[in-house]
Amino acid sequence: MVTIAIHQPEHHPWLGFVKKMSQTDIFVFFDDVQYNSSGFQNRNYIKTNTGKTLLSVPVLSKFDSKINEIKIDKTKNWFKKHKKSIMTNYSKTDFFEEYKNKIEEIYETEYEYLIELNTKVIKFFLNELKIKTKIIFSSSLNLDSNSPKKILEICKKFNADKYISGVHWGLENLNLKEFSDNQIKIEFQKFLHPIYKQCHSPFIPNLSTLDLILNEGKNGRKILEKSKVEIIKNINEKI
Repeated sequence: MVTIAIHQPEHHPWLGFVKKMSQTDIFVFFDDVQYNSSGFQNRNYIKTNTGKTLLSVPVLSKFDSKINEIKIDKTKNWFKKHKKSIMTNYSKTDFFEEYKNKIEEIYETEYEYLIELNTKVIKFFLNELKIKTKIIFSSSLNLDSNSPKKILEICKKFNADKYISGVHWGLENLNLKEFSDNQIKIEFQKFLHPIYKQCHSPFIPNLSTLDLILNEGKNGRKILEKSKVEIIKNINEKI
């Protein structure tokens, strides 16, 4: 059985993103679809002693720009700000010293495109959490269809038996009959965020996966494995 999931490559993605990757044989970075300036493709949250703060990468984009065309705005000194924010807010976590050099290396590397940075961060998360899912970029597949149709075409290209989808967008945009006609099961999942040790109270969910790694180290793998997803069986149910 081949299980596949497809998602835009987010910046410092949350645990739900990484959980989905850990459940698949192939994970496709949807990099040749339109960039969403209001999404999490160039931003995400980390924990602070007063709550959370947003790390946002400045980019150069046009309305119809594709994700893999988005360049980082090099006139802004964002990388020093991001590195300082991470180092300051996580310096007292149990595993900060273990990962400090790897974090510095990420932020001391020069990137032209946002996707280069996002891929670097995501692969760091996967490596530390021992996730070996194969990554494919949708731009390498030379498919011309639009987003919902392209998802089906990608699944067919890799002979997928199951496609893991989020709930809201999937129910509103995917043609369930077309997937069924091609013997591809769609599994709609809602991620149930686990509670783990954080450096400041109270616990805040939905942060960058970096938060789990710096607070729990290699134990983060077990926490992710034990985390639950709710399978939405009644596809007409609105969550």
